[in-house]
Amino acid sequence: MAQTSIKLVDSQVSQGRGGKYLTFALSNEEYGVCILKVKEIIGIMDITQVPGMPEYAKGVVNLRGKVIPIIDLRLKFHMEEKGYDSRTCIIVVEISGARDSDDILIGIVVDSVSEVLTVAESDTEPPPDFGMHTQKSNILGMAKVGGKVKILLDIDRVLTREELAALTDND
Repeated sequence: MAQTSIKLVDSQVSQGRGGKYLTFALSNEEYGVCILKVKEIIGIMDITQVPGMPEYAKGVVNLRGKVIPIIDLRLKFHMEEKGYDSRTCIIVVEISGARDSDDILIGIVVDSVSEVLTVAESDTEPPPDFGMHTQKSNILGMAKVGGKVKILLDIDRVLTREELAALTDND
């Protein structure tokens, strides 16, 4: 069993930016997040606001008895706010925890979900030094797919440890 785990970790590390990504739209840009981080996609639902949170933190939802914080990626990436419509989705992702080694579920609001793409390492490049709505540290790379460019996010780094702790602090 231990050998299987080691091989899995080694293969994930060697893939780099290549792999399967769930792609989604924000404004006029296409993004991708590693499919292994995606736990669920749900339609937009009632979000309970929590006082004192940053603007991008829309609140929490009750998903089958589990309270999940919701962030609007448009606002987190300093894009123009847009009203939610029938294509707006919440992607529930698992990210590395702020405390200890616990993984945390977070819902990210996106304009629409596109598809799951397999991206070859050879079809990726490092992020550019200009024109990004999000910090370069949040970006794994740029994928060239079918004549278009998709921004591959490092979902574990979209929120800082402090931001994540503030969203998930139950004290």
